[in-house]
Amino acid sequence: MEVERIQALASVGLDTLPAQFVRPSHEQPENSPAVEGVFVPVISLSQPHHALIREIHEACRDWGFFLVTDHGIPLELTGQLQEVGREFFRLPQEEKEKYANDPSRKNFEGYGTKMTKNPDEKVEWVDYFFHFMHPSGKVRHEIWPRHPPSYREVTEEYNKEILKVTEVLLELISEGLGLEKNVLKASLGGDQMELEMKINLYPPCPQPQLALGVEPHTDMSALTILVPNDVPGLQVWKDGNWFAADYLPNALFCHIGDQIEVLSNGKYKSVLHRSLVNKEKTRMSWAVFCVPPQEALIGPLPELINDQNPAKYSTKMYAEFRHRKLNKLPQ
Repeated sequence: MEVERIQALASVGLDTLPAQFVRPSHEQPENSPAVEGVFVPVISLSQPHHALIREIHEACRDWGFFLVTDHGIPLELTGQLQEVGREFFRLPQEEKEKYANDPSRKNFEGYGTKMTKNPDEKVEWVDYFFHFMHPSGKVRHEIWPRHPPSYREVTEEYNKEILKVTEVLLELISEGLGLEKNVLKASLGGDQMELEMKINLYPPCPQPQLALGVEPHTDMSALTILVPNDVPGLQVWKDGNWFAADYLPNALFCHIGDQIEVLSNGKYKSVLHRSLVNKEKTRMSWAVFCVPPQEALIGPLPELINDQNPAKYSTKMYAEFRHRKLNKLPQ
């Protein structure tokens, strides 16, 4: 089945946004602007441990979202990761199509468009490339881009670095919940915990005030760690308003996902977020999703439930949670 790619559509030089991309009035960015003058939490990993745990706890409790600085990932490596991603999307269309996925056959890895649609079939203004990065047994290098030739080397090096940061953040989040530092990682499969890479490309949009790059959603991951380019667009929902998560050089954008909400029995909320698009510039982001293995049982941690605070979520295999989320079924 031939899929209309957003990048190809944008390259035609449209003046008017096609109807399938025009969001309902209440979803349009011009009718739901972000609050100005309020900033999302920015947390340095270099500060004293007790202060770090407190700031992580407050950010997870109040926002479900924060930016991390002083994380140790070399700026040069992040730049290389972004460059190999940009180079893939610069390839001729027929070359990119060799990597096309087919979600209808549950083949999600590869090059894709329209990963999600809302009930009235409005389409998001985004193309993407998605694949597993960790553990090695889940990785299918044959579907990774062969052009540019350095894609695999750079991405494998980034995987090593982001895995270290993920483990540090999970330890801090565990401690913020009053748990032993290894609890969350163990609950997410230990060394079988999975990392997924999704490169998002949001081309210039003729009427960005009417469209969304990604509609409001929470991530089904436990934790999402994202680096954007310098074109803003990510917004998070808090207290009935949207707040812009502005670009901060060399910062990691960290989202609490559905699995930590469940494991924490709701103490930490999965952050609702959306992505806006730009009229003149291409926005890109590199998101790494930390998820449990399909067979992992995820439910409220026993240490966090008692008679006064009963379980608010059912326990189920991650595969079932994922199926229900993708098909918009009750959990």
